[in-house]
Amino acid sequence: MKSDLLRLSKRQTLTGLALSFPGALLLICLYAMPMIVLLVLGFTDYEMGAININWVGFSNFKRLWVDPVFQRSIWNTLMYVVYVVPISVIGGLLIALLVHARTKTRSFYEVVYFLPVTSTLIAMATVWQFLLHPKLGPVNMIIQLVGFSTQNFLGDPALMIPTLAAIGVWQLLGFNMILFLTGLSSIPKDLFEAASIDGVTQPLDKFFTVTLPMLGPTTMFVCVTSMITAFKVFDTVAVLTQGRNQSEVLLYDIYLEAFTYSNMGYAAVLTLTFLAVIVGLSTWQAKYIDRKVHYT
Repeated sequence: MKSDLLRLSKRQTLTGLALSFPGALLLICLYAMPMIVLLVLGFTDYEMGAININWVGFSNFKRLWVDPVFQRSIWNTLMYVVYVVPISVIGGLLIALLVHARTKTRSFYEVVYFLPVTSTLIAMATVWQFLLHPKLGPVNMIIQLVGFSTQNFLGDPALMIPTLAAIGVWQLLGFNMILFLTGLSSIPKDLFEAASIDGVTQPLDKFFTVTLPMLGPTTMFVCVTSMITAFKVFDTVAVLTQGRNQSEVLLYDIYLEAFTYSNMGYAAVLTLTFLAVIVGLSTWQAKYIDRKVHYT
């Protein structure tokens, strides 16, 4: 009897391994292998289309510390994230609260706010260039009417990153709103009734006592996805500024090194750095927020 159970357990283990092998192989091919290839390329001077490849050791890694374009792109990317993530998360939550309170017009507002998510920034580039034009743009016309001087939003180094961040917030708000609406719809109404019985009657008190704690898991997910999306900024820079006037971001720097300058070895190091920054910050953010999350 015991031997039969051991054979059955062994057979189940082998069956489980056989069934999981294709999935594990797929994960290795899709994730592990590209990382290994990037790491190997980082130690070479490989250029796109080259026949020969030489081992250069840690030269590409050392170059990171003295490359002013990389340092500027890291700073610009971090500033972009600092602008986009808090505004898109808080703005998405506020819009979700307002839309959630609607009854007849809720579907209309959901569609309107979600439209920027469905539109590609490349397709909208012409619109943004017109809106922000220093002489013909409606935005500068309004600024002139108020009594201020016009601004070159896509040409002034001091305004380029905040302007790109504003466009990023515009595209993220609708997505975050939908996520928060899903979280709001899952909150049991009994909790609000119980809070009212306990003396929590003001809307603001109910928000901080019931709504916000119950939105903890949703908020954590929104923060992590917003940060990853913000770090992946590329379209707006490539189309609207082309990295001019010191507006490079990390992904655009990788693109230039790989496909404009053909420095695939150095581009591989930049890509590894980009992935390390995203994974590190996202993990830290998830762990930090997870401590404050209330799970039901």
